[in-house]
Amino acid sequence: MGVSGSGKSTVGAALAQRLGVPFVDADDLHPPANIAKMTAGEPLDDDDRGPWLDTIGAWLCRHDAEGGVVSCSALKVAYRDRLRTHAPRVRFLHLSGSRQVIAGRQAGRPGHFMPASLLDSQFAVLEPLGPEEDGVVIDVGLTVDAIVQQYVDGTLEPPS
Repeated sequence: MGVSGSGKSTVGAALAQRLGVPFVDADDLHPPANIAKMTAGEPLDDDDRGPWLDTIGAWLCRHDAEGGVVSCSALKVAYRDRLRTHAPRVRFLHLSGSRQVIAGRQAGRPGHFMPASLLDSQFAVLEPLGPEEDGVVIDVGLTVDAIVQQYVDGTLEPPS
């Protein structure tokens, strides 16, 4: 989980490969109306996100037995709670970084439907992973391999 440009897709795909489980990028599960709205520079609201979160939750539920990895923003506790209604055992990896670092990374991925102009709205909505939530927080400054290795080794600290 994390804001746009935090590395969710890259880390998620690498983690899924390492664990030998399926991977899906939640961006690929957005309905066309959501993509059109974001492409036009409009942030999604909770009504837009609801059906999308249910689709992600259904994917997680289908892969509960063998495991799976989803790259998903899941910016609010309420969104993560909605995912947990479908998949109670879901565990989150919050890829965290400063706005400056994330903006620099986001600028390096041309052609993505999420324009850089929406980054501020994502940071405004972001509710960091809380200590009562199953998951860990890691800084995006590490390499993808280091993030994956620390997650697999269980050497990351839970949120404080």
